[in-house]
Amino acid sequence: MQSTTISKPRLYGRRTLARVGNTPLIRFESLTREWPQIQILGKAEWTNPGGSVKDRAALNIIETALRSGKLGPGKRLLDATSGNTGIAYAMIGAARGIPVTLCVPENVSVERKRILAAYGAEIVWTDPLEGTDGAIRKAMALHAAEPGTYFYADQYSNDANWLAHYHGTANEIWSQTESTVTHFVAGLGTSGTFVGVTRRLKELNPTIHATSVQPDSAFHGLEGLKHMPTAMVPKIYDPSLADSTPEVSTEAAYAMVKRIARTEGVLLGISAGAALVAVEELARQIALDPDLPAVIVTVLPDSADRYLSEKWWNE
Repeated sequence: MQSTTISKPRLYGRRTLARVGNTPLIRFESLTREWPQIQILGKAEWTNPGGSVKDRAALNIIETALRSGKLGPGKRLLDATSGNTGIAYAMIGAARGIPVTLCVPENVSVERKRILAAYGAEIVWTDPLEGTDGAIRKAMALHAAEPGTYFYADQYSNDANWLAHYHGTANEIWSQTESTVTHFVAGLGTSGTFVGVTRRLKELNPTIHATSVQPDSAFHGLEGLKHMPTAMVPKIYDPSLADSTPEVSTEAAYAMVKRIARTEGVLLGISAGAALVAVEELARQIALDPDLPAVIVTVLPDSADRYLSEKWWNE
């Protein structure tokens, strides 16, 4: 009798990956008590099977590469990541039987390290002082040395990244808000989320105001976000899409995460906290005209469960 132990996990894996996307919107009432004409809504991306917004891009990058033949038998998927995209690659790789090698800054959270290890990905740790830029340089060097071994996914330059949000996240926001979204806010890392969602939303309604958020300095504690003036700028980034470009401090993001936990009962990740800092300031500006209603939507990339070991919770 032939064993079925191989087909079953593959089927289970495909069912797991079918759960990527269609994340819920949650409303933050504590941020708008003074402004009843304004709604603040966030896409709860931790409900993806890999626990973050990066499941969307990683899945589209892999599926596009498989269709094109760039990723196939005998090749390892290689990329640089600050953690969440790597976790998504590792999860999908485990489900699809694809070996994964990741270049990761050594100072990512303990939780991210443990999750990557649990999925069985091969990790190349890079200098924490060089951030994601150092991880990118290492991934490029590995690919250059052994191009036949690796499919270099290059999430920072791969159009499949932003297209995942153009076809998915943006249309979900439009449908979930019943076409009433007036403002969109997202942090900048690879920039895929901001670029893809903004391009699509502005096609649907050119008056939608788009805000891109980044750290206020090169040296910051906002994992997953880039300070564009001092970083290696992703090729997929299009700064012309932004109507406003606020910078947020690490301390303000930490404070917002703790505030939301204690007023809304929602545990957010650090980049989600940074986005909400910018959202609250945007709402304050909109409220100067009390007759102007607004529906502000932001993307909440992950939850606090990947940062609970951080010391700032007790500060």
